[in-house]
Amino acid sequence: MTDKHVQSEADDSNMQKDPQDWVTGDEPMTGAQKSYLKTLSEEAKEPFDETLTKAQASQRIDELQARTGRGKAQDGAAPRGA
Repeated sequence: MTDKHVQSEADDSNMQKDPQDWVTGDEPMTGAQKSYLKTLSEEAKEPFDETLTKAQASQRIDELQARTGRGKAQDGAAPRGA
């Protein structure tokens, strides 16, 4: 296997890990999560909770993406900006 192939598999497996299983999931959300979550919350007209952990923020982002249609591919199409 090539290094790129091994890295690709590692990246895919990390992307599929449940946020509840993250070693650092109980740390405060990252700056990027905070910024994106704030934007999604405004679009969805939902309250923004800045006290979420990394894992909680990830789950909330998924919920709000589903509500707003942002960030996720629909009908097999690539996400906007991809």
